[in-house]
Amino acid sequence: MRLSFGAFRSNPLRSFLTLLGIVIGVTTVVSMMSLIEGLKNQVNDQMSELGSDCFQVQRLPFGQGELSIAELARRPRFSYADLDAIRTQPSISQAAGEDSKGGQKASTADRESRPNVNVWAGTAEYFNTNSVSLSSGRPFTDAEFVDGRRVAVIGQDLADTLWPGLDPLNREFRLLGRTFQVVGTLKRRGGFLGGGSQDNQAMIPLSTFASMFGVRDFRISIQAKSPEVLQRAQDEVTLLMRRRHGLKPDEPDDFFLYNNASATQMFNSLSAAVSAASFGVCILSLLVGGIGILNIMLVAVTERTREIGIRKALGAKRYRILAQFALEAVVLSLVGGAVGVALGVGLAHLARWMINLPTEVPMWSVVVSLVMSCGVGLAFGIYPAARAAKLDPVEAMRTE
Repeated sequence: MRLSFGAFRSNPLRSFLTLLGIVIGVTTVVSMMSLIEGLKNQVNDQMSELGSDCFQVQRLPFGQGELSIAELARRPRFSYADLDAIRTQPSISQAAGEDSKGGQKASTADRESRPNVNVWAGTAEYFNTNSVSLSSGRPFTDAEFVDGRRVAVIGQDLADTLWPGLDPLNREFRLLGRTFQVVGTLKRRGGFLGGGSQDNQAMIPLSTFASMFGVRDFRISIQAKSPEVLQRAQDEVTLLMRRRHGLKPDEPDDFFLYNNASATQMFNSLSAAVSAASFGVCILSLLVGGIGILNIMLVAVTERTREIGIRKALGAKRYRILAQFALEAVVLSLVGGAVGVALGVGLAHLARWMINLPTEVPMWSVVVSLVMSCGVGLAFGIYPAARAAKLDPVEAMRTE
């Protein structure tokens, strides 16, 4: 071990450049796995807020999937009649219609937001079927929905933009030329999946939204009577919507049910693809690093031919020479792996600080990275070590 670290210290720049591939590969694996772990933690936290007894039925799935754009466009749109029919199902506690539109600008007489405000709209039940938590004020009522009143519940970021340091309740702001009164503020939620803030939004009655933007993507969020009857409620909604859309038994659903399980499944598929891509980059980088180790060990054998001859003349066995150079290759790659782990952990903490993502470095990724690094060093160091062990001591000592 002392000789191995001595060989590394004698040529530090050459050794580091050789290990650059291993450093990049290990850094990629550790940092990406910590980001995915952080996203999983955030998804679990966000899904727990949705409620275990709630789900949504919507016209379009998340992503196009195997359906063509034309097939998706032919799907029937939902209506208030669908909403009223769902409310009559025996396992349903309540249901709400909802819609949304992003990229809006809110303003007061003194201040104006950027055009990135998300406008969410729903019937009065929306706050229950989506488990929306308020920090102050109240949600809009069913009477305000029926009358199409211009009231809003806003997020903390929008409140800080329009009225910094002030209580926004009962204050007025303008949205698309209409004046709205703030009746409540949302509990701060932060970003979701490392993306934009969920607090830069305004929630308004669906009837008011329709008069401003029209019906865009009418969705129905539903709360079952209890988590135990959630599956029964979903089955009832599925059968009801198939009957209302006139689907035959052999025809697929022309709507999509979304719940915590489907969201988790979608994220797991995404994280699996990202993990596979990260390991692909890691393997390519380790291969490059292994070739570098092979090269530097062949150079080391050539440079130390006389040393090898003297050691063998003094009685060193072939397996001793083999073990010495194989160990040097393993130590070299292990140093690269350790540097990569340190950089990966540093990037994970940087992501936690910059984008407020609860990153967490899984221990298995560190262990796998170090084991793979050692394996690469051993695999690419065997040939130079075997070549050194086979040298004839007399011929080796004659080498200039």
